[in-house]
Amino acid sequence: MVSKNLLKLYRSASMKSRLIIGLMSGTSLDGLDIALCKITGNGSYTQVKLRKFTTVPYSRSFKSRVKEVFAKSHISFMSLTELNSWLGLTHGLMILKTLKKWKVSPNQVDVIASHGQTVFHSPKSTTPGATVNSTFQAGDGDHLSVTTGIPVISDFRQKHIARGGEGAPLAVYGDYLLFSKKGENRIMLNIGGIGNFTYLPASGNASKVWVTDTGTGNTLIDQAVQHYFPGRNFDRDSSLAKKGKVNFDLLKALMAHPFFKLPFPKTSGPELFNLSYINKAVERSGIGQIITEDLLATLTRFSADTITGSIVKVTRRSSAIHIYVSGGGAHNPLLLGWIKDKLPGTHFHSMNELGIPGDAKEAVLFAVLANETLCGTKINFGKRSKIPAVTLGKISFPE
Repeated sequence: MVSKNLLKLYRSASMKSRLIIGLMSGTSLDGLDIALCKITGNGSYTQVKLRKFTTVPYSRSFKSRVKEVFAKSHISFMSLTELNSWLGLTHGLMILKTLKKWKVSPNQVDVIASHGQTVFHSPKSTTPGATVNSTFQAGDGDHLSVTTGIPVISDFRQKHIARGGEGAPLAVYGDYLLFSKKGENRIMLNIGGIGNFTYLPASGNASKVWVTDTGTGNTLIDQAVQHYFPGRNFDRDSSLAKKGKVNFDLLKALMAHPFFKLPFPKTSGPELFNLSYINKAVERSGIGQIITEDLLATLTRFSADTITGSIVKVTRRSSAIHIYVSGGGAHNPLLLGWIKDKLPGTHFHSMNELGIPGDAKEAVLFAVLANETLCGTKINFGKRSKIPAVTLGKISFPE
């Protein structure tokens, strides 16, 4: 006899389309992205219609609780274990409140795809003392499932690591299915706390796809703003950085980390790129003190240069590239301006042109990953262990 939970999931997988909620909570800690997606088909036949999308902002107390353990090598185990349960419960309550606002019954939803909240990411290639790749996303799937009454697929990054990857970036699996287009070389550039991109060749050949983190996206800029301008979370419209000038001695020191010489694909996080990283670079550069606006201008240029440098390595300065930008950095005009200046002739687009708002993209991609776990199959990206052929995620039932 098949359990009713497995039977319900089997029926969902057997249907022509499914209603899946994708969740994303990034390192910027802005809030919980909730995307209600109708997904038809699977694999290369996947089609997504974004029914609803919202970001539920995090309160100051919420952020403070996460920051007790966020990107720290030494923490209270009690704080971590409580956070894992509490986040699952809290995200569940956020979903229920949002569904009520949307007038959607939880019974209508087939599954929730939850990324969770990354609190520590530790690739052994860049983490001193690390002997294996590891990562931890808080927000227990069982608590989320029991709270909402909806099956949950979560903890996507562990299988990636178990099969030889570093746990990130995972966007490649959804990017390839949704956005590949024969005859057009595309880059799906996401500028979140960390910058990353997927290169989709015009041939559609999965073995020619590239994906990598590029280094810092918004995280150093945001951390500097929060440190020097209490009460401000980020440099809105790059208004502060625009008042400053790039210090090229500091920029050179920021670029000197071995991470930038590692082969693709590679991954990183705020564990590396943080205020300590800035302070050490300032010390190495020998510039002494720096005006805050000049620091922000330099950090913005640092993000632009590391992003464009990585893209050039993959595309070899080809102008026949179409770049689709998403993430918080898509709203930073100075950063985008420098990226465009350093990639002349490249065609830049908004994600909206592909039918999915840039701010919703990552949540939608996790809904797609869950759909593949339910009824898809693994994609073969060739003989590259860091982009393993896997389906991702663990399944939690509400009872």
